Amino acid sequence: MRRFAMKALFTALTFSKAGRKRIDWDRNVLIYSTAVTVGLIALYVFGKATARW
Repeated sequence: MRRFAMKALFTALTFSKAGRKRIDWDRNVLIYSTAVTVGLIALYVFGKATARW
């Protein structure tokens, strides 16, 4: 699963990059914020599952 997630991330980062030279900040912010949100949800679920919170 981790390998698939990394492939999806790199694909999203390099998608249609050949036509553009500058950094697409909107796409980067969207990807990073989504990753942070998923990480926080995973931590919450892990905490509830182990009854530490």
